[in-house]
Amino acid sequence: MDIRFTDCSVSFGERVALHPVTLALDERRIGIIGLNGSGKTTFARLINGLVKPSTGHVKVNGLDTVADGRAVLAEAGFIFQNPQHQLIMPIVADDIAFGLKNRGLPVHEISSRTEAVLARFGVSHLARRRVHELSGGETQLVAMASVVVTGPKILILDEPTNQLDLRNRRMVADTIEALEEDTIVITHDLGLVEGVERLLLFHEGRLIADGKPDETVRCYHEVAGC
Repeated sequence: MDIRFTDCSVSFGERVALHPVTLALDERRIGIIGLNGSGKTTFARLINGLVKPSTGHVKVNGLDTVADGRAVLAEAGFIFQNPQHQLIMPIVADDIAFGLKNRGLPVHEISSRTEAVLARFGVSHLARRRVHELSGGETQLVAMASVVVTGPKILILDEPTNQLDLRNRRMVADTIEALEEDTIVITHDLGLVEGVERLLLFHEGRLIADGKPDETVRCYHEVAGC
C-alpha cells in the first residue's frame, strides 16, 4: 500500500476529532490502537473517504480521497465494527454478489467470483444461509468476503474480533493473517496486532506513538494508566 496523509485534520463543528497529521503508510500489515474516542477510527475512515479531511489531504495508491473518491473506494475496502450492518441482502451468496451486480458485471462472472470468494474464506457451506442466522465469526467472514470479492488492494477492519468467543476470535484472526490483501486493523485486542509491521497509537485526537508493536503497546499502557 501507499497511503499518504499531508497535514490532515478532521473537525465536526467545534470538536476536533483528529489533529493535523502527516505520515506515509507503506507496510503490508498495520495496526491502530487507542482508547475509545481517541481518533483511531476517524483516521482509518479517512483512508477510503468515509470521512473527508477538514484540512490537508489523503492519497491512497496515488488517488486523492476527495477528488478520486469512487476510485479510492475500489482500492480500499472497509469492514465495520458491526459487520451485520453492511450485509444488505437476506441470503449470504446474494449479499456477496450484490456489489458485483452494482458494477454491471456479467451473470457468469458474478457467479464464478462469488463461488470463488466463498471457497477462499471457507464459507461455501453458508451460501444459502440467511445472514441473521450466522454466528459472530461467520458474520465477520461473510462481511470480509463481500468486500474482498470486489477486488480492493487494501482492507481496513474495525474491531474485527469485537464480542467474539475464543473459537470465533481464532478463526477470524487466522483469516486476517492469511489475507493476500494489505491490511489495516483497528482494535482493542492487542494480541491481534502483536505481529504487525507497524502499530499506531492515537490519544485525544493525536497520533502519539508510531513504531513496532512492543514499543507502541508500552506507550498505550502508560496513557491508559495500567
